[in-house]
Amino acid sequence: MFNIGWPELVLILVVVLLLFGAARLPEVAKQLGKAIQEFKKAFKGEDGEGKSAS
Repeated sequence: MFNIGWPELVLILVVVLLLFGAARLPEVAKQLGKAIQEFKKAFKGEDGEGKSAS
């Protein structure tokens, strides 16, 4: 879909580092991961309803 190579990834990483700082990067990555998981769950229609906890 997207043709992103190493130079583009490095540029994106540098921009993110400048915006958020090195101390906040793990927190931002964690939040991004959670957001992606929630998006995938919503896209698949898995919201946890109707599942039994047995």
